[in-house]
Amino acid sequence: MKRLFFLLGVLQLLAAAAAVYKQWIPNTNFETASNWEKGRVPCASDVVRFEKNKVVSVFVGSPHALTDMYLPLNGEFVLASGAGFAAFDGSWDPGCDSGATVRFADAEHHAWFDPTLWQTVSPNGELEPGGRIFSVDEERVPCRYDDVIFQPETSFRVNVDSSQQVIHLRSISLMGQELSSPGAWAGYLKGPSAPLQFHGNGTLQVTGTGCPDKSGCACGNAPDGHRICAALLGASGRQCPAPACQSPLQPLGHCCRVCGATINLDFTPDFDLQKYRDRLVQGLLSQPKYTSVRMAISKVHKAQTFLGVIPRSSTPLIQIVLIDDGAGAQTGSTAEQLAADVMEDIAQHGETLGISSGKMEAATGSAFSRQAGNHALNRIIAGTVSGLLFSLLLLGGILFLYRKGKLRLPTLRLPRPWDRAEEMASPDPASDKGFDNPTFGVEPPSTDCGEETLQEMAPKDHQVFYLNPLYDASETET
Repeated sequence: MKRLFFLLGVLQLLAAAAAVYKQWIPNTNFETASNWEKGRVPCASDVVRFEKNKVVSVFVGSPHALTDMYLPLNGEFVLASGAGFAAFDGSWDPGCDSGATVRFADAEHHAWFDPTLWQTVSPNGELEPGGRIFSVDEERVPCRYDDVIFQPETSFRVNVDSSQQVIHLRSISLMGQELSSPGAWAGYLKGPSAPLQFHGNGTLQVTGTGCPDKSGCACGNAPDGHRICAALLGASGRQCPAPACQSPLQPLGHCCRVCGATINLDFTPDFDLQKYRDRLVQGLLSQPKYTSVRMAISKVHKAQTFLGVIPRSSTPLIQIVLIDDGAGAQTGSTAEQLAADVMEDIAQHGETLGISSGKMEAATGSAFSRQAGNHALNRIIAGTVSGLLFSLLLLGGILFLYRKGKLRLPTLRLPRPWDRAEEMASPDPASDKGFDNPTFGVEPPSTDCGEETLQEMAPKDHQVFYLNPLYDASETET
């Protein structure tokens, strides 16, 4: 029996991993209590009011008796078999003692790029059980190769405002009919219901084709990532929950940071995303020790920049996101362990699987060494940046003072080796006098001028003598 339950669990994981059907949740049905401002379906003694300037499509599944009803100027009622409206005859209606005016709620705010308004279902439209495979936020909205289902016997109105001119889909199912070709979808858009169901600046386009690449295809919702996050955070109070770990991770396509682990894989043309997903589910994720771990795996495009600022291009890679339900110091620890097992499997079989390289990052509540390393690295970076800024300021100040004339920089002339070589190679020609006399290196002045000069320079009671090193004093006396 245990083996049977284990096998069923694995099959559920594989089915969830392969699902590409996304179903729209809200509706504008007459019988849905949340579609009315009073939170209940109108009864016989009530007055029903639709705002006259609101465009609406309403499915009516059963007959209703009403006291009065105000209709919109532009709208439609889609009546199921046997459904309709009748005037109230005044007879007693249990649960409807006092009549009131009941207004139909505004459905204009339901947006296509709101992840909370979509759910993953099986091909037959049945809701998939909450499993261990999840999607990053951008992929919770229909991707370009997904099938979209609007539930049978329901009406709806959805805002398709988008940063893309065209929103591509593989197929769209409405009122139980699947439209999987461009021609069939174009024909539906020409009908009266489409303008009442879809509004906004975006255009839905059915292609009828699935992902042609076995390594997977990117979702294609990145241009509307800001819309997805705005809608998601608006539903949860407009802020991400505080992670329970230091240095949380930011997966591509996800609105909030997470604790756990991420793995980015570079792949070769031999890589098969579906087979590798099945391998991870069957061989690792289904192990009992990893029952608390959830996994998301898909192809994404990572932006490449020049100097970390200027956008250059994007590179496709396979992103694996692993999170667990650990608390406190155990947050992310099990996910990190599973990521380590994945990296070990890649090291052993990566070439066979078509994986050229992998990079793992982890953030857990107990990673003290990682936190200390991060703090030390931050201190080193801060010190380096501070030193560079101080040096630049010092040089700038010196240059400013120099240009203003407040500071003079000494001119240093360093001897050059070739100058010394020239001096040694070309000595001055020898002098006939033997050597230069620094005192008598000029033409001797006349006798009269010299005597007058000596008399002016020397005191009268003082005699000045000059010795000539070329002549001996004894010879002169002789």
